[in-house]
Amino acid sequence: MPHTGTAPLDPARPGTAGLHGEITHFYARQMQALDDGRTDDWARTFTEDGVFLLHGGHDRAEGRPALAASSAKARAALAEQGVTHRHWLGMLTVDPRPDGSVVARCYALVVATHLGGTPALHRSTVCEDVLVRDGDAWLVRHRQVSRDDLA
Repeated sequence: MPHTGTAPLDPARPGTAGLHGEITHFYARQMQALDDGRTDDWARTFTEDGVFLLHGGHDRAEGRPALAASSAKARAALAEQGVTHRHWLGMLTVDPRPDGSVVARCYALVVATHLGGTPALHRSTVCEDVLVRDGDAWLVRHRQVSRDDLA
């Protein structure tokens, strides 16, 4: 999903700073669920038919069951290697759309720590999401993660 070029978030506009805070809190909860290995909880932060594209679409998961299974598989591989991943998101932009969805774009860093080792930057990416409201919560309808080390 290329950057949409939607109007930038204007903190001076009523409600936009609060929206940014809501989305920031959503990502904190979502990434902690992922890093804690709560793969079903993490998958529930997507819509039922949510899409996750990684590496330019070479890796794709669609729907909560596929998202949970993919996440659990990756988590098991890390556990076997004795590695912990922590996701750190920053430089978040939040652009509301007229249909009520939000385009969120951020930089996502993955820090890897081997048991008994020193934390090291594992991966640098850009994460672009389309988020939709579900009652009081936000859900990811579409996510595209682009790695900086891949063309």
